[in-house]
Amino acid sequence: MQVERPWAALGALLLGLSIIIIDASVVNVLLPDMVTDLGLTQTDAQWVNSIYSLVFAALLITVGLFADRYGRRRLFLLGIVVFVVGSLGSALAQGAELLIAARAVQAIGGSMMLPSSIAVINVLFTGPKRAAAFGLWGAVFGGAAALGPLLGGFLAEDYSWRWAFLINLPVGLVAGLMVWRFVPESTGPPGRGSDPLGVVLSISGLGLIVFALIEGQTYGWWTAIDNFDVGPISLDTGGLSIIPIALALGVASLVALVVWQVWRAHRGRSTLIELSLFRVRRYAYGNVVALVVSLGEFGILFTIPLWIQSVHGYDPLTTGAILTALAVGTLGAGGAARHVAAALGATNVVRLGMTLEVVGIVGIGLTLGVDRSPWWLTIPLVVYGLGVGFSTAQLTNVVLDDVEPALSGEASAMTSTFRQVGSALGAAALGAILFGLLGSNLDAALADEPGLTDAQRTQIVDEVRGTAGQAIQQLDQVEGLAPEAQDARVAYTDAARSASWAAAAFVALGLLVSFGLPRDRDRPDAKGA
Repeated sequence: MQVERPWAALGALLLGLSIIIIDASVVNVLLPDMVTDLGLTQTDAQWVNSIYSLVFAALLITVGLFADRYGRRRLFLLGIVVFVVGSLGSALAQGAELLIAARAVQAIGGSMMLPSSIAVINVLFTGPKRAAAFGLWGAVFGGAAALGPLLGGFLAEDYSWRWAFLINLPVGLVAGLMVWRFVPESTGPPGRGSDPLGVVLSISGLGLIVFALIEGQTYGWWTAIDNFDVGPISLDTGGLSIIPIALALGVASLVALVVWQVWRAHRGRSTLIELSLFRVRRYAYGNVVALVVSLGEFGILFTIPLWIQSVHGYDPLTTGAILTALAVGTLGAGGAARHVAAALGATNVVRLGMTLEVVGIVGIGLTLGVDRSPWWLTIPLVVYGLGVGFSTAQLTNVVLDDVEPALSGEASAMTSTFRQVGSALGAAALGAILFGLLGSNLDAALADEPGLTDAQRTQIVDEVRGTAGQAIQQLDQVEGLAPEAQDARVAYTDAARSASWAAAAFVALGLLVSFGLPRDRDRPDAKGA
């Protein structure tokens, strides 16, 4: 497709992309203020963070089909409108339920925009320009995720956390006007039908699994420790926790989805998932890499801001400034990825990036300390950012290298789905590790404190864990509880360190899976050149 101003079109897409990525990470640094302002519980805090990725992931496949069928620019513009509405709702929310619902609306809009942007880039650019375009896309993707906490910290410090959402209104308007002016319309092959049962199975499967990971600490991983009561719904499971039931139903739904897709494909019917794409080795392995790496790649960003503010009492702006080190590495690597890919090959750049991510995350775990300034985290964060920049900038390019442009909307939606599923599951899994170990470590430490009754110990543990660690600073202000506050800091640090090891293990597994990718093709006009 010949476009008069392709780089202006790319700029318009990247501006719109930046707000949906920033809002995926900005909440990490705003959560402590939200917890205090709205009275969020630890579970509320995890849902405010995870609902965005969950809804995003659940809808990407469906909206990818819509983009190919009804027009990628049209869906991108509609996504901006929906995203702005969700941003306004988030800014005006006065309680956990409304905030979580508004975040879900944001995710619906974002799910329309992300695959559409990738599909348009895949159609507009070929050859070396394609690698450069995806390099810029990756740099913005990683850089926006890292700059989100800084923006959120600045707004929360000088204004209010609500402005982190209100700022999306003017940015969304400008992005929409630019997309309308510079981005051409494109569609995929006609004739694809719908698959409503496939949509239901995918949404229910992902939703139940992430629900179980988030709520495991609340209801118990096997034996029920609390009743399941949500609105008019009240379930009596006879002593068995709702969590294993949700996990089993979630896994069963995803297995049923695969069986249903195969059955429909064999009969020549339309499917939610284009199974033929997974016969392309590069595409299949690349998506598995995207899923596994995302488990640890951005899940660690849920842990670090909470730890900095809870253990060291830093304000959101300072916390965001520390996390900016990640953006420095990400933007630098994203800009250089094309040139490094020319020397090493795009696939090797992805592997280099994942290796640096592992090194950076391990460094983060080793740097965490009660008596060590969080500013030391900037060193491993730069390394981690370099890894994210290299891997993110070229992974999408690698995955789509053998995909026909006509199917780029659906293919990119599936890749984005794997990324977002990994992000949602990663945040849930690392959150479960963080808060589970925080509770057990703190309970064990307080058992050794003289003069503390069992009821007092339980109350302190519940308050620290239930407020996502924010009660630690309050303990310091209570006369006679300084030792308990120190125990909480140590327990939180140990738990955050364990979460770091888990994140590093996820990325390392993704690195191992990447060796299943075929070698890059050595031809001058290769799309991944």
